[in-house]
Amino acid sequence: MNALGTKARVVGTGVLVLGLLSGCTTAAPSPSSPTPTQATPTQAASSNAGPGPASSAAVPAQQSAEAKLSPEAQIETDRLLILAAKANDAAKVRELIAAGGNVNAKDEIQDSAFLYAGAEGFNEVLQLTLAAGADVRSTNRYGGTALIPASEHGHTETVRILIAAGVPVDHVNNLGWTAMQEAILPNNGGPNQQDVVRQLLAAGATPDIRDPQGRTALQNAERLGFTEIAALIRNR
Repeated sequence: MNALGTKARVVGTGVLVLGLLSGCTTAAPSPSSPTPTQATPTQAASSNAGPGPASSAAVPAQQSAEAKLSPEAQIETDRLLILAAKANDAAKVRELIAAGGNVNAKDEIQDSAFLYAGAEGFNEVLQLTLAAGADVRSTNRYGGTALIPASEHGHTETVRILIAAGVPVDHVNNLGWTAMQEAILPNNGGPNQQDVVRQLLAAGATPDIRDPQGRTALQNAERLGFTEIAALIRNR
């Protein structure tokens, strides 16, 4: 075969190979054209954007939940609240508290709804005043907390409520007596007074505080023949 024929066959074979290669190759996408699975920058920004800020007009201004009483109305509501507490009228006390009555307001003899309910053992009224923010450290005209007369009167459940509410157990009134001394001195040492002393001791009351005559609670219990109370104090 001459040189010209050989050259023609080589050229023909090259054309065939190039044709086969071009049929198997996929054209590369243009860098400026997004693929079908890609979002354009504009589409991505649109899909990722959250909701716009709420209009300030869509948020209504909050109104006060409590109506404010005038000074005159407050005085009258507080007066009626104390009277309702003294009458042990729990329903009326609840109504007046809801109307804005102040459970810490005092009358001319320094009684508040809270102090009176505690002293007299009006437990439902007492619980209402505590729920309404009664000042557990407030004092009556004798300088005593609600716990002192409650202890004197032997109101065992009231004493339990007041201790749990945080009334100080060692407060000394203007007469120089603590709740424990008052549970002993003007009483007969019976079961109610014994329970009161037991509760006070359990709450951490100090029986060594002396009365104006210099006697401790134990000395007074022994002097008065209250053997059960004396034993409670000795065995604390």
